[in-house]
Amino acid sequence: MNAEEDSAAVTRIDPKLLEILVCPVTKATLEYDAARQELISRAAKLAYPIRDGIPIMLPEEARQLEG
Repeated sequence: MNAEEDSAAVTRIDPKLLEILVCPVTKATLEYDAARQELISRAAKLAYPIRDGIPIMLPEEARQLEG
């Protein structure tokens, strides 16, 4: 895969969607990590995956953040 194909594979999140999504655990705002395709909840120390452009907002699917 070349750089052009690689960047095309990265899904973008609609900024309006990001404005309304909150962490289901803490109700805190989320940060978008485009490189890892995750939504980050600093308050809960969780990273919710984005699969095929769809945020998976289930705590059991989230990755625990370190620290």
